[in-house]
Amino acid sequence: MGVLGQLRKGLFKTSGRITEGIGRLFLGKKEVDSTISEELEEILISADIGFSATQEILEAVADGVLRKELDNREALVRTLQRKVSDMLTTPQTDSLLEDNRRPLVILVVGVNGVGKTTTIGKLGARFRQEGKSVICGAGDTFRAAAIEQLGIWAERIGADVVQHQAGADPSAVAYDAVSAAVSRNTDVVLIDTAGRLHTRDNLMGQLEKMKRVITKVIPDAPHRVLLVLDGTNGQNAISQAREFLKITGVTDIAVTKLDGTAKGGVIIPIVRDLGIPVSFVGVGETVDDLIPFDSGAFAEMLFTG
Repeated sequence: MGVLGQLRKGLFKTSGRITEGIGRLFLGKKEVDSTISEELEEILISADIGFSATQEILEAVADGVLRKELDNREALVRTLQRKVSDMLTTPQTDSLLEDNRRPLVILVVGVNGVGKTTTIGKLGARFRQEGKSVICGAGDTFRAAAIEQLGIWAERIGADVVQHQAGADPSAVAYDAVSAAVSRNTDVVLIDTAGRLHTRDNLMGQLEKMKRVITKVIPDAPHRVLLVLDGTNGQNAISQAREFLKITGVTDIAVTKLDGTAKGGVIIPIVRDLGIPVSFVGVGETVDDLIPFDSGAFAEMLFTG
């Protein structure tokens, strides 16, 4: 199964809900008129596109109705796809996977339970498949299980791991991981972090310190900050994202567990409201199920399945 097939699988529940709803809109109707607005709003919000983003989409539909451009279901779907694709466009165009800085230092952040460590393992596997060497830094020192899990992933994908004992200073892990990458001429460093938002001040201080010690080794690092969000959290994922934006300069987003939810529409307000691209989506349990996000394909599949 190719990337597009994986994305279609991941969007199955979300697109199924939307296409079924749009199908109901056209029972007994052949044209799109102003009366469908309320029902379409309900369909979009049920996919967790959110109120504000939904209103923007409905404005595009209303404009099409006014211009008499939406004379059938297919025309409506094309308008929805075009509008969503536009909303997913961000100024940032450089792909994380194509960032050739070396060693490329990626700090991975997110609350506990979103699949952060698993995402590091799967992303590391993608780099390894490209023939790049990888070091994983076990910076979530508050959970012994996280250190152990990252070590298992590193062994599985053929990456090195830098770890300290549980309770150690995460900054020391980050410093040692980046230093090891420089001395070993490693291509990529992936650094795990703790994610306890209920102790936000401590987390902010910890992440700031980690970034500060990394710059002592490589002045312009970390080069990327990847925020991992759980797609099943819907609108709560946006609240989490805003918290991490306050704490650190997020450059990329990965949305996990997309295949387990009908709330996949949340990707639209995430990008629209935050102005940060979704770089990856998780669509399953296997190592190959973290895939690069294609906004055009997402917009198309969301309304056609």
